[in-house]
Amino acid sequence: MVLFASTPSTKAKLGTIVAALELSLIVTILAAPVALPGCPEACGNITVPYPFGIRQGCSRPGFNLTCDETRHPPKLFLGHGVEVDAISLADGTMRVQSKIVIVTTRDFNGSWSSGIMPNATISVSTEHNVFAVLRSNVIAHLAPSYNVSEQLYNSTCAALCDDYIYWTGTVWAWDRDAPCSGVACCHTTIASGLPAYGVQFKDFSQKSYPVSDEVAFREDTPFSFAAAIVDSNWFSGNVGLMFNNTYNNVHHGEVTVVPTVLDWWLEPRRDDDILFLDPNISIWRCISLNSVVNFVNNDVRKVQSRCSCLDGYEGNPYIVNGCQDIDECQQPDVYSCVHGTCINMPGTYRCLSKKSIISLPGLITVIAISAGLGLLFSVLGAAKITKKLKQQRAKKLRQKFFKKNHGLLLQQLISSNKDIAERTRIFSWEELEQATNKFDNNRILGGGGHGTVYKGILSDQRVVAIKKAKIVVQRKIDQFINEVVILSQTNHRNVVKLFGCCLETEVPLLVYEFISNGTLSFHLHGQSENPLTWTDRLRIALETARAIVYLHSAASISVYHRDIKCANILLADTLTAKVSDFGASRSIAIDETGILTAVQGTYGYLDPEYYYTSRLTEKSDVYSFGVILAELVTRVTPVFSSHSSEGTSLASHFVSIIRDNRFLDILDTQIFEEGGTEDATVVARIAEACLSLKGEERPTMRQVEISLEDVKSSKVHHNSQTTRVSQDALTDQSCKGNKVGEGTRLYSLEKEFIQSSEIPR
Repeated sequence: MVLFASTPSTKAKLGTIVAALELSLIVTILAAPVALPGCPEACGNITVPYPFGIRQGCSRPGFNLTCDETRHPPKLFLGHGVEVDAISLADGTMRVQSKIVIVTTRDFNGSWSSGIMPNATISVSTEHNVFAVLRSNVIAHLAPSYNVSEQLYNSTCAALCDDYIYWTGTVWAWDRDAPCSGVACCHTTIASGLPAYGVQFKDFSQKSYPVSDEVAFREDTPFSFAAAIVDSNWFSGNVGLMFNNTYNNVHHGEVTVVPTVLDWWLEPRRDDDILFLDPNISIWRCISLNSVVNFVNNDVRKVQSRCSCLDGYEGNPYIVNGCQDIDECQQPDVYSCVHGTCINMPGTYRCLSKKSIISLPGLITVIAISAGLGLLFSVLGAAKITKKLKQQRAKKLRQKFFKKNHGLLLQQLISSNKDIAERTRIFSWEELEQATNKFDNNRILGGGGHGTVYKGILSDQRVVAIKKAKIVVQRKIDQFINEVVILSQTNHRNVVKLFGCCLETEVPLLVYEFISNGTLSFHLHGQSENPLTWTDRLRIALETARAIVYLHSAASISVYHRDIKCANILLADTLTAKVSDFGASRSIAIDETGILTAVQGTYGYLDPEYYYTSRLTEKSDVYSFGVILAELVTRVTPVFSSHSSEGTSLASHFVSIIRDNRFLDILDTQIFEEGGTEDATVVARIAEACLSLKGEERPTMRQVEISLEDVKSSKVHHNSQTTRVSQDALTDQSCKGNKVGEGTRLYSLEKEFIQSSEIPR
């Protein structure tokens, strides 16, 4: 291109042309709506965004508010007269004024309510609030209101002494510089987010308050204890204000209120007219274009769904066209464009570099090219730009999900361990989409309420099974990540192999070796044309026991499976057993014998000691394996219907039959026909030992493995077998000394990854 010297006239002409070209590409966007058409957007100085509303037809069910316009300024109310201070779309919260619970007796059982409507998906925020108690020598409990009588408390705090409270000569007052740290005041976190709670006070001083003691409270003080659920940020700087207001207001017969933060959300099933899966970009979004759905799981196990605008957009995602493009060029302090001209684009912006203009032919060329590009954009560019923007959004989302699913830390774990790197890799979304023919329904192998398993063929012609979850729940995501961590560090012929995972979707996809012969549950209780022989059942039991022994004592990180059951034992072409599904499993440090965790497992297989104590040990897997042994010798499901009742437990029924010496009544007839009665009787005694109600009385999995090996090799007879499974007669020295490593332990890095992927269960 030939350049020419610039002059004022040529610069003016070029500026006019460039401005015209820019204006031809800019679409005027009206201000983003806040409420539905025809509905008020504010009550006084408080904005009321949809899904909330203050008129009929202006809100979602459960989100209707009341605006009292007779007051000056008008005030906004929720439910039964609870005043609303603010509503946030960004983090799904609402700030309200709630009443303090005032108690005038030493011991008290009562309740605290936020005023939330019964059908609303709104609860107290456990993240933004604390349970605060004023006064001394008291223990206060906060719990779901239906649990107070059962003494099951979610949150507890105790306050001692009265050192921070002094007598002014007319009233009691709080030292304004004193913290709330257990002296005359205490606070604690809230375990569960609910609309209302039970509150209980217990005075443990067991003494009357002397009138003359300036440290203790006077008998004429108008309240004994006071408590509230209060915004933690506000409370940290206003302890004294809260105390003084409470005292003065009660003294004058007035009510004290404090700010409380509530969480609100939508539910996928109920609000499917707003939340849906966009087939064009394979993500969940809200009714507004350029939005995305964020799924979380709260403490009462409800799926919480909140909408937000994509990066580069702002507004109300719950309304059609609510997310509008941000003009970054109007905010130069945030979006810098120092060395060029800022050009706003949908969802982003560009900086065009400034070039000097020094020749007339160059100007003509620029004009010609600009005019050509403008014509091309007007005819063909719209569709192409839209497609490009979708691809960019999809790419950004995949990068966001990769980071959210701990992809960077998993990459570091794989790269730092050669053994893991050889067995496990991170797949891209495109690879798995190609392997399953874009997840064609004809490739579905099976699935359930939580997900679908597809058959895939990788580029290296390996046949694999790909697990894809249906429901986007944070707990499910963490289970997937937990399974990746555990399986990437296991290497055993009877544990299903994990080839890798894809972390570029909202829920990770897991890639396993393809197991073609179904589950043990299907072969025992399904419609299999070739029932398993007793020999096959005994071998499958032994292989499963070996896999569990490996997980407990020989893997690079000890693992408690927590969901051992027939449905999680896959069978290969040769009927080789493969233990699978480690989403609920927990890894255990070398020096730990058990951990306290939320109860999780399958009814019929769940260890009763774990159920009642929440303490997970290796003996919990032993109990579940005992149920499998009972199924193998009886072909009865873990929970079955009997004549006397519905839903009888196989475990309890089986132990009762064994102890009554009526085992032959429940033994599978096929075992009779094959002549395996004696061996089956020994296996039944092993199962009985595994099903002991006390974990300490159960054998270890290593002891069970040795006993099953003896049965399979017919080295001992019935009496000696029965003795072998006794907890007192067995030793486990071989197991304790057999901590062989089938992979190098990178303990610190692995532990960091596990801790980042697991949440309390």
